[in-house]
Amino acid sequence: MKGQFWASGLTSNDVPNDQSPTESTLGYIPTLSLFKNLSNNQLLDMEWAYRLDRTYSGGSLLYNNESHHRYWVRYSSDKLEARLGLQKIVFGPSQILRSLSWFDTIDLRDPTGQTDGVEAFRLRGFPSNTLSLWSWAINNDQDTLSFGWRVELSTNQGEWGFTYHQDPSKSLQMAGQETIPDFGSHNRLAVDYRYDGFIGFWNESALISSDGSDIIMATVGADYTLPIANGLLVMAEYMSISNKSDSDELSQSYTALMASMPLGMVHQLMFISQFDLEENRSYNYLRWNSTYDHYSLNFILSINQKRADYNEDLPRSLVGFGTGLQFMFIYNH
Repeated sequence: MKGQFWASGLTSNDVPNDQSPTESTLGYIPTLSLFKNLSNNQLLDMEWAYRLDRTYSGGSLLYNNESHHRYWVRYSSDKLEARLGLQKIVFGPSQILRSLSWFDTIDLRDPTGQTDGVEAFRLRGFPSNTLSLWSWAINNDQDTLSFGWRVELSTNQGEWGFTYHQDPSKSLQMAGQETIPDFGSHNRLAVDYRYDGFIGFWNESALISSDGSDIIMATVGADYTLPIANGLLVMAEYMSISNKSDSDELSQSYTALMASMPLGMVHQLMFISQFDLEENRSYNYLRWNSTYDHYSLNFILSINQKRADYNEDLPRSLVGFGTGLQFMFIYNH
C-alpha cells in the first residue's frame, strides 16, 4: 500500500465574478500494488489507484473528482513487457513544449507530478540493449480503438525515436500540450532525437494528418548546467505549430525558459517562463520547494495574463490567471 496526499491554498488578484479570492484543494491517491516473482527473471504485477480531489472557492465546492487513476496488470521479463489497463504512456525528450504529449498531461509546474492515464494494451520488446519496440491499442471515450507503434534506438550519436499512431474516432481531438484542435479521424507520424554531450539537445517533430487538415508540430530544445553554486540548470525550448486546412492556414509559436538550482540537500528553486509569440502573452512560474523523506513543502508565485486578455470561455479556477500565490503540501507514504 502506498499513496499521495496533497493540500493547497491559492489566492489571486484576478477573480471571476461572484467568486472568492481564495481557492483550496484537497486530494488523495491511494495505491495498491501486488507482484509475484516468477522463474528466469520474470515478474507478474498489478496496480490499482483511485483519485479523490476537491477544489473549493472560499467555502463553496468548485470541482469534485472521484475516479480510477490507475488499474493495470503487467507481465515482464528481460526481453518483453506487456501491460493491460488504465495506465500512463509517455515518450519524447521535450520537457515543457511537448509535441509528443499525445496520451498524457505531464506538466513540470505541477508539484504532484501526476498525469491522466489511458485505457490501453501496451507491449514493449527489447531485442538488444540499444533497441526497444513499442506497440499499443488504446480505447478512447467513443469506444473505438486506436493503434500505434514506436521504435527507440540508442547510438553513440544520440537517442532516436520513431512513432506512428492511427485514430479512427470522429470526435474533436487534441494533440500536444500547447494544443490546437484536430477534427475527425487522423494519423500521427513523429520522429524525435536527443543528444547529451557538452550540452543537451533534443527535437520532436510530428505530423497529424486528417481529411480536412495537416498539422505540423516541431519542438527544439537545449539545456546546460552552469557551474554556479550547486549547479544551475538552464533550459530553453521553442515550438512551432502549423495547421493547414482546405480553406485556411494557421500558425502558432511558443518559447519556454527554465532555470533550476538545488540549495543544499533539501531545498530547490525553479523558474519557468513561457511565451505565446503569436498572441503576445507570457506565463511565469517561480517555485521554492523543500523535499523531505515523506513530504514536501512548495511555495509558488505565478504571474500570468488576466482573464480580460482572452476572448474565449475560461475555467472558473484561479489557477493560471493574474498574479497568484500558492502553498502546497504533499505527503507520500
